[in-house]
Amino acid sequence: MSIQWAIKQRGVTLIELLVALIILGIVSGAIYRLFVVQTRAYTVQDQTVEVQQSVRSAMEILLRDLRMAGYDDDSLDSTVTVPVPIAIPVQASDITVSYEYYNSSLAQYQRHTVRYWRDAGNSTLFRQRTINAVAEAAEPLLENVDLLTFTYGIDTNGDRNVDSWVAATDVGVSKVIAASVSLTARPSQTNPDVEARVSPRTLTSAVIFRNIRMK
Repeated sequence: MSIQWAIKQRGVTLIELLVALIILGIVSGAIYRLFVVQTRAYTVQDQTVEVQQSVRSAMEILLRDLRMAGYDDDSLDSTVTVPVPIAIPVQASDITVSYEYYNSSLAQYQRHTVRYWRDAGNSTLFRQRTINAVAEAAEPLLENVDLLTFTYGIDTNGDRNVDSWVAATDVGVSKVIAASVSLTARPSQTNPDVEARVSPRTLTSAVIFRNIRMK
């Protein structure tokens, strides 16, 4: 006795196809939205880290020069003098310091004068170095700088300690032996998400002019 199996074959109905397409669209939309959110978050985080590192790097370079203000080597081979370690009168957003530097590659003592200032026109922090009265080209140190402010620590009684912190306009004839620097910068990328979520970053640091303080 032979048994014949009846195999019923039928295709996909139009309704089933539409339901599958709808489900596929919903899943694809959710994946795309998650991708967009993750991309925005990564962009914001990347710009946040970048502006923080840029501000920190610029501040380190600035503080390195400030710490050297007034340094004068006592070597008998040196003929360099540093009569004005800090340009007077001091400024609120512009500073010029001078110090002696021994260039080992040239076996030469040099007088370095370094100026820092913020160009309000293009919001850029500039650094310009002058070596033995020969000025070098101004170097853009940091872009998108919203604020550069110097507050000065003064010694009013000659005890070589900071008696008070004052604005540049209030220094007068007091001896300046320290400075506090406040530097604010914003992200460089003109992205709406970055502009909306990443606020300008501010870094503040103080440095004692130890070479001036001991004189």
